[in-house]
Amino acid sequence: MKISSSQIAGIIDHTLLKPDAISEEVTHLCEEALEFGFATVCINPVHVRQCADQLAGSEIDVCTVVGFPLGASSTTEKAAAVSQSLEDGAVEFDMVMNIGAFKDGDFSTVGSDIKAVVGAAESNTVKVIVETCLLKDDEKKEAAMIVRDAGAHFVKTSTGFSSGGATLLDVTLLRGTVGDKMGVKASGGIKSFRHALSLVEAGASRLGASAGVSIVTEAQLSGNSDD
Repeated sequence: MKISSSQIAGIIDHTLLKPDAISEEVTHLCEEALEFGFATVCINPVHVRQCADQLAGSEIDVCTVVGFPLGASSTTEKAAAVSQSLEDGAVEFDMVMNIGAFKDGDFSTVGSDIKAVVGAAESNTVKVIVETCLLKDDEKKEAAMIVRDAGAHFVKTSTGFSSGGATLLDVTLLRGTVGDKMGVKASGGIKSFRHALSLVEAGASRLGASAGVSIVTEAQLSGNSDD
């Protein structure tokens, strides 16, 4: 697959989710997003308004996380967090599914949790993190179908804060489960253009990475620039 540096940048959520991120780092994240043309900046809710203000008038969207990184917030808390972040300027929401309820086999609760977030997001993009590293293959398929049926726009592999990140096998499995009518986001441990490209070839339509600048720079140096 041939993909240019600008094309790979355009599907990256440029991510800064570490708990000790300071405002100066958030400012720099937005500056990089503007320079390289990333799809979004993905930040914790406390930084949404800062990013929305800095990126106002640009084509870079603001993405934030919900119930992150454990998925163990109540449905009411998740929906309220979405409403607040929406007011602050976020237009994409990466929520963590209720993993405990899923492991209990309480799929109804899992689906209702997602539907509540989708409703609170008011037609804006919702990506649901299923934390593939904690699931067996049949569970990954079941989770992906719940995410699809609940009306979310993407199924996402990982938080990057658990025991593993995006793998080619998981992306292939998720894409094969949900088909072509919804997105698959790969995240967690994506550090190189070669890895990013392999995930896209496996079926990822969005990538979450804190190493977005390195990925795009590597793409340019490897002859995949737009020049």
